[in-house]
Amino acid sequence: MAGERTVSDALIARLHEWGVDRVFGYSGDGINGVMGALRRSSDVEFVQARHEESAAFMAVGHAKFTGRLGVVTSTQGPGAVHLLTGLYDAKLDHVPVVAIVGQQKTSVLGSGYMQEIDLQHVFADVAAQFVQTVASAEQVPMVVDRAVRAAFATRSPAVVIIPHDIQQEPEADLPHEHGVIATAVDWRPPRVLPHDDDVRQAVDVLTAGSRPMLLVGQGAAGARDEVVRIAERLGAGIVTSLLGKPHVDETLPFAAGTMGHLGTTASGQLLSECDTLLIVGCDSPWTEFYPPPGAARAVQIDIDGRRMGDRYPIEVGLVGDAALTLQALERLLDEAPARVGEWRDTVELRVREWRQIRDERAATPAAPINPERVTAELRPLLPGDAMVAVDVGSCAYWYARQLDLPAGASAHISGTLASMGCAVPYGIAAKLAAPDRPVVALAGDGATQMLGLAELVTLSRLWTRWTDPRFVLCVFDNGDLAEVSWEQREMEQEPRFEESQALPSVPYARYAELLGMHGIEVDDPVRLAEAWREALDADRPTVLHVHTDPAVPLLPPFPGGAAKLAGMRDALRREGDAAVHALELLELYAGHESSRYGG
Repeated sequence: MAGERTVSDALIARLHEWGVDRVFGYSGDGINGVMGALRRSSDVEFVQARHEESAAFMAVGHAKFTGRLGVVTSTQGPGAVHLLTGLYDAKLDHVPVVAIVGQQKTSVLGSGYMQEIDLQHVFADVAAQFVQTVASAEQVPMVVDRAVRAAFATRSPAVVIIPHDIQQEPEADLPHEHGVIATAVDWRPPRVLPHDDDVRQAVDVLTAGSRPMLLVGQGAAGARDEVVRIAERLGAGIVTSLLGKPHVDETLPFAAGTMGHLGTTASGQLLSECDTLLIVGCDSPWTEFYPPPGAARAVQIDIDGRRMGDRYPIEVGLVGDAALTLQALERLLDEAPARVGEWRDTVELRVREWRQIRDERAATPAAPINPERVTAELRPLLPGDAMVAVDVGSCAYWYARQLDLPAGASAHISGTLASMGCAVPYGIAAKLAAPDRPVVALAGDGATQMLGLAELVTLSRLWTRWTDPRFVLCVFDNGDLAEVSWEQREMEQEPRFEESQALPSVPYARYAELLGMHGIEVDDPVRLAEAWREALDADRPTVLHVHTDPAVPLLPPFPGGAAKLAGMRDALRREGDAAVHALELLELYAGHESSRYGG
């Protein structure tokens, strides 16, 4: 078969026609035909991760940071199963990813052969919009085209399963006859706008109240300026979901920060006080932090009509692109008087109060370092073009509350699936896509131990080819699965379970040095700013190992957080002497809020 194009060659060539220049994955006998095609291709780069789960996260990170299609590949059996976490991350955060998955030869399917599992059923939920097993060479262009279009059109994962023997067949000519389908490489996003009458009804709702707020999610990614103009016109404050945080300038005096359990006190207070709510491209599940149902009249903008009213009872749902729909609202709002006055004063007061609280918290002494101070010290030093990859765990709280992103920076996290271990794979994918921009990855010790340490090996083999070698992994090392420890106290009123929560000690900075990278270890808060500067100026990737205090509480924002205090106090008291420090910090943090908001 030497010199003859195979089905695998045709598959890779078709992906390249779709604009794919990078495939993440891990090899194995079930996908070796595709691996051979990747070896032969001069157009598509293969990036080997240490684990298929990481490879899937890389594909998701690529899609999130670039807005383009992410592609991952794996062998059959265990390799295929390992993809699921990353693919669910793509599904729940609505990004386009295609997985090319190997399978045993067609002649043995159904025999219970080695590594044979029913992949159609395995991927049926995560790739509900498109999952297909290729049965002939003639199918390949059509299946690839449909998978890519489905991924783009539904912003979700699609899966192509290709048996080993089909991979090795010669590329097929497509005769013009019955049963053979020729397709094209083409998909263009539609221009989606609501009807004019619906926009007028929305304006009537938005201008009837006196205390308006905007809740902004990742669906507003292309509408940064429009969001600000609408807020200015309505005299409204702005809060964001965790995924919406990068799409609003949080230095604005009326930007109240992130909402939800890990949100700001200003967001919690203002959402509880508002009488009008405009939800823009947001599907945040923290419904207890929305206004009480019936307390606010609501309008929602979303590109997907299936999500209308999912989180809050709305009066008007506008199905459309966020930027275009906000522009339509703005044109009608220009005919109404501007709504700026007492409520805007209240919004700006709440924002100033929150910023004072966050500064007080970052300055609160801890043993040895307050993790809030770690991100607070980064805030003025973060490069304007940085790409920030955030892991799941307590560090996500400190990112949400303490880090304002410059206008040119981007940031992503596993938001809805909330899967640990995403930060380093995301960061690697971001850096590969934009090697001239710096990456900052924020991860706890639990997430770093889960996937990050292995993918530092991947980083060590890639970084020398980058024009800008800056890649900083900041490890918040508190020896604890801190988010779960605090969730046990808050939600279950249970004391911390040592056997499930304690983490082994790892010399993260020295590990980086063993891999030929830079390592910095910090256990004194006075050294934090200097350490960040050193890491961001380094001539190679850096692991910044910061020893942080697990006793710093993950207190939900008031007013809702006040109701959690009694249970948290009781759980900490049951932990005895080991929790005295944590109880003291909890009371101090609660005092920051109750002095302003009561409780």
